[in-house]
Amino acid sequence: PSYFCTDAVAAQASWELDFWGKFRRGVESADGAYLASIASYDNVLVSLLGDVTATYIGIRTTEQLIAIARANVRRQEKALSIAKAKFQGGGASELDVFQATNVLEQTRASIPQLTIQLQQGENALCVLLGVPPQSLGMVLSRSVGRIPLPPRTVVVGIPADLLRRRPDVRAAELAALAQSAQIGIAETQLYPAISITGTFGGAASTANGHTLGQVVAWKGVAYAAGPSFQWNILNYGQITNNVRLQDAKLQQLLVDYQNTVLSAQQEVDNGLVNYLQSRSQAEFLRRSVQAASGALRIATEQYEQGGVSFTTVLTAEQNLLQAESTVAVAAANVPLGLTAVFRA
Repeated sequence: PSYFCTDAVAAQASWELDFWGKFRRGVESADGAYLASIASYDNVLVSLLGDVTATYIGIRTTEQLIAIARANVRRQEKALSIAKAKFQGGGASELDVFQATNVLEQTRASIPQLTIQLQQGENALCVLLGVPPQSLGMVLSRSVGRIPLPPRTVVVGIPADLLRRRPDVRAAELAALAQSAQIGIAETQLYPAISITGTFGGAASTANGHTLGQVVAWKGVAYAAGPSFQWNILNYGQITNNVRLQDAKLQQLLVDYQNTVLSAQQEVDNGLVNYLQSRSQAEFLRRSVQAASGALRIATEQYEQGGVSFTTVLTAEQNLLQAESTVAVAAANVPLGLTAVFRA
C-alpha cells in the first residue's frame, strides 16, 4: 500500500495594548498580595516571639513561686516545732499544733501543683521552639527562679508609630490595595481589547515530492500579522455584576482594616498601661512583703514568750506567703507588659 507523511511547524504571538490599565492593575494587585503575604509572615513571627517570651517568663515565675512555697514551709515547720514544744511543756493547747500542721500541709500541697504547672510550661516552650517535649533543666539552669527584669528606661515611641509598624495592619492595608486593583481589572472588561497578533510557520509533505527535513530548513514558510479587536459588549450585565462583586470585597476588606487598626490601638494602649502600672505595683508590693516578714518575726517571738496566741502567728504566716506570691506575680507582669507592647 502507498502512504505519505506530512509535517508542520508553526508559532503564534500576540501583544495586547494596555489602553485601560488591565495588565498594570494586575501587576499592582499581584504586588499587593505578595507584600501582604510577607506582612502576614511577619505577624506570625511576632506572635511566635511573643509567645516564647511570655512562656519563658511564666516558667521563671512558677520557679519563683515554688521557691517561695519551700521557704514558707521551712518557716511554718519552725512554728510547728515551737507549738509542739509549748504543748509538751504545758504552755499551750494541742489546738495550736493542729492549726500549725494544717497550714504547713496546705503549703506543702501547693508545691506539687506548681511543679505540674512548671512542667507544662516547659512542654509549651518546647513546642514553640519546635522540639519534642522534654526537660529543659539544663537549658534553664543558669538563672533558676529569676524573673527577667526589663531595663529601667524603655523607648516605646508614640502609639501611632507603633501602629504603623504592626505587620497585621500592613497586611490588612495591602490586602485592600490588592483588591482595589481587582476592581480596575474587572472594569477593563467593559472596554474593547485591541491586540496585535502574528503567526508564522511551514509545512512539508512527501506527497508532493518534498522531504520532511525541509520544514526545519524553513522552506516555504508562511506568515501573517495584523490587529485583533474584541469587545464583550453583549456581556455587560455579567461584567458589571463582577465589578460590583469586586467592590463589595473591597468594602469588606476596608472594614477589616478599620477593625484591625482599632484592635491594634487597644492592644497598644493596654500594653503601655500594663507595663507602666505593673512597675509601680511591684514596688508597693515589695514593701508589703517587708512588712509581712517583720510581722511574722515579731509574732513568733511574742508567741514564744506567751504574749500572743498562735492565731496571730498563723495569720502572719499566711499574710507573708500571700504577699510573696503576689509580688512574684506582679514582678512578672512588668516584663509581660513590655512583651505586650512588643506584640502591639
